[in-house]
Amino acid sequence: MTDRRRFLRRAFGAAATLLVGGCDRLNETSWFPKVLGTGEVLSRQVHKALLPRKSMAQEFTEADLSPHFRSNGTANPDNEVYQALAAKNFSEWSLQVDGLVERPRRFSLAQLRALPGRTQITRHDCVEGWSAIGKWSGVPLAEILAAVRPAATAKYVVFHCADPMESDGSSPYYESIDMDDAYHPQTILAYDLNDSPLPVANGAPLRLRVERQLGYKQAKYLMRMELADSLENIYGGKGGYWEDSNGYQWYAGI
Repeated sequence: MTDRRRFLRRAFGAAATLLVGGCDRLNETSWFPKVLGTGEVLSRQVHKALLPRKSMAQEFTEADLSPHFRSNGTANPDNEVYQALAAKNFSEWSLQVDGLVERPRRFSLAQLRALPGRTQITRHDCVEGWSAIGKWSGVPLAEILAAVRPAATAKYVVFHCADPMESDGSSPYYESIDMDDAYHPQTILAYDLNDSPLPVANGAPLRLRVERQLGYKQAKYLMRMELADSLENIYGGKGGYWEDSNGYQWYAGI
C-alpha cells in the first residue's frame, strides 16, 4: 500500500506539472484565451440570470462597521494635477462626463453633493482576501446619467482615475461597468465614508461603489466618466487596468 501511495503521489505530481506547462503553452495560442473569455461571458450571464438586475447586496447596521476601513492599492496618487487639487481641498476639482451622451457636463463636488443622495452600509470584498464594512454616502450613478442623457448606443460606463499605476507616471487606473450595474440603486459615486469626507487614502474626492462586485472594480480618485459602446479601443481593451495587465475578469460579481 505504501508503494502504491508513493506511485499515485508521483503520478499526480507529474500530471500537475504537465497541466501547468500545458496551460502556459495554451495561453500563448490565439484561440485558448478566447475560450476562457467565452467562459467568463457565460459565467456573467448565469450570474445575472440567478441574480436579477435589481437584486441588492447585503446592507448592515452601524454596529457592524469595521473599526478601520483600510486603504488598498494607491493611497496618495503620484500625480501633480491631483496633488494640486488636493492642496486646495478639491475646491477646483470637477468630474468630467462625456462620450456617448447628449449633454456632456462637468460636476463640481458641491454640485454632486446637491443632487439626491444615498447612504448605504456595505461590505467591501477584496480579491486579496480581506473584507471591511463601511458606511458610504454619495450620489447614485443613475442621477448623473439622467443629467447627461446617454445615447441609445451606450453600453458601458468607463471611469478614468488620477492614480498612475507605473513608477514613470503612466498607466492611469481605470475601470468600467455595464449599464445594468450603472443603473443599479446601490451603484453610487461616494464622497463620504463613515459620515466624513472621503479620505485621500480611500479615494478622495470621489470613488465608485458598485456593491455587487469585488474591490478592484471600486475605482478611486475619479476624474472622468466616459460612456462608450465598446471597450476595445480604451487602453488595453479589456475594461480595466487589472483586466488588461493581469488577466482579471472584467465582471467580478459576488
